[in-house]
Order: sequence, then structure tokens, then C-alpha cells
Amino acid sequence: MTRAIFVIPGDIGLPTGGYAYDRRVLALFADHGIEATHMALPDTYPSPSPADLEETRRLIATTRPDDILLIDGLAYGAMPKDLLATFNRRIVALVHHPLCLEEGTPPDRAHELKRLETAALALAQRVIVTSKTTALTLATDFDVPDDRITIAEPGTDAAQRAKGSGGRPFRLLAVGTIVPRKGYDVLVDALVPLKSLDWRLDIAGATDRSPATVTALRAQIARHGLTDRVTILGPVDEAHLSRLYDTADVFVMASHYEGYGMVLSEALARGLPIVCTTGGAAAETVPDGAAVKVEPASPRALAWSIGRVLEEDGQLRRSIADAAWAAATQLPRWNDTARTVAAVIKELAR
Repeated sequence: MTRAIFVIPGDIGLPTGGYAYDRRVLALFADHGIEATHMALPDTYPSPSPADLEETRRLIATTRPDDILLIDGLAYGAMPKDLLATFNRRIVALVHHPLCLEEGTPPDRAHELKRLETAALALAQRVIVTSKTTALTLATDFDVPDDRITIAEPGTDAAQRAKGSGGRPFRLLAVGTIVPRKGYDVLVDALVPLKSLDWRLDIAGATDRSPATVTALRAQIARHGLTDRVTILGPVDEAHLSRLYDTADVFVMASHYEGYGMVLSEALARGLPIVCTTGGAAAETVPDGAAVKVEPASPRALAWSIGRVLEEDGQLRRSIADAAWAAATQLPRWNDTARTVAAVIKELAR
């Protein structure tokens, strides 16, 4: 078997799309000829301290010279090139989305991350991305040669079609970590003019990545008198999340940018009608007929679209739900994802 070290910052069990991707691929590597070891880096990435960078150097030095390093982009893009030069190992970088494009990053820090990530990617022998959009971004904005990039889209588990709420109010569902990039403030603003309609919104996602964003979101919900209609559930386990999908009537996403948008494919897998923004790769993740799509950062457009989907006769809602269910048959599975990543590692090992 080909040996690889999967280098991931922080707790791999966290309920985010990136960590879910890493967990699923890591669990399937052995089936595709990869003897993979998980190496956990400090959880401060993408803003490591000097001590964390030194700990990273020490950990990498414990690997064998012939080990291939598969490094998650949450850490890799923030590693100085001087540190990477000490690794002296073959490197595959896994980029979910460029760090400098994270919404809410101060301009000076975004500029620094762009510089760091460009330099780091130049030192990787191969780069794996999760969407065509990210591949194009790395090629055009980060000078990564096309022949070093491989697209390995996230897999999706087969699921039963959602039953829905079975009545009123309509159940809206949003899933994703509460950080500025996810645009939850835009979503709440979009729901204000829809108060006359009978709906409830559940937001499922980690609340510890940006406490200031969570605090501001709660205040915004209260200010608009939506406390009894919008529920921030925080992180939920897989069984709870499955129930939320099953009882939802409409899936909504207001993200400013997505490297892929795994929650969109999860909604497709359950045949849910979708209203989403087109930031980053989100526009390509969902077929046009399976969603009503709007530009990011436009509460007015989002409100109009959600209102259309919640119309009394439900014709549009049923139409896009049927299209979503049909599209689910074309989604890649996690075994496909792991096979693609493993092939890159094995090719580099030759």
C-alpha cells in the first residue's frame, strides 16, 4: 500500500463541510490502496502562532522521508514557505476554498493570506480541489498550473426523499457554520418582509467559529421580532440533522461564497426544493431546475425568491423538488471522491 499522512488542523470531528470531507475520505482510503495516518495540527489555523508553526515543523519531522503529505488547505494555505521548505516531503494540498476569500477577513489579512497561499501552492506537487470553480480560481488567481490540479467533488450519501412538515407552518432549513461567509444576516433580512407568510426557520451549524457573528445574528433576529420564528440550533449530530432534512419543506442558503456547497448536495439527495445564492461554486453544484438561484448579498432578491417558493398553490415548490430528486441520482458518492484522491497520491508515489 502507498503510505500517506493526512495532515488536518484541529478537531476532525467538528460539524463542518470541510471536516466531513476529510473524515469520509480518510475512512475510505484503505479500500483504494492508501495506508493513511491522520496527523492533527494545532487548532489555531489559519492563524497559527509561532509556537504552533514550530509544533507543525516538529510533527512533520516525525514522518518518514518517503511519506506523502496530504495537507488540508485550512492549514496549508497559512503555512509560510520557509516552514514548508523544511518538510522535504512530497505534498498534495487539499483546497476546499481559498482562505483569503473568507467573508469578513480584514483586507490586510486577506492580502497576507493570498500571498501565503500563492507561495504555498507553488511548492505542492499536486493540488486537489472540490469544484471546477475552485480549480479555475487557483489557476487564474494563484498561478497553479492546470496539470497539477485534480477535482475531487464531495460525495453524497443516498437518502430517502424528505417527507416535509406535513402542514403549516412551512419549515425552512439552513445548514452551515455561523460565520460571515454564510450570509445568515442576509437571510434574516430577507425573511423580514415575509412575516405575513406562515414559516419557521431552523439554522443548524457550529456556533464557536465566530462568536461575534453569532451574537450579532441573535440580536438581529430579536430586533426584527423573529425570535419565535427563527431557531439557532447550534451543532447537531447526524441523526438530528437527518430528521431536520426529512421534515423540511424548503432548503435555503444565503452564502457569499462556497468552494462546493456540500449542504446543497445533501438537500438535493432528499429532493428538497432549494433557494440559494450563486457565490463561488454554489451555482454549479445545483442544476438550474432544482433551485431558485439569486446573487449573493441581496436580501431583496432572496426574499422575492423565498416568497415565490412558498406561494399557496405550491406549483413552483413541487417543480423544483422533483428536479432536485431527479438530480440526486447524478451526485457523486464518497467512494468516488476517495478513489480520485487516492489516485493522485498513488501517481505521486511512483
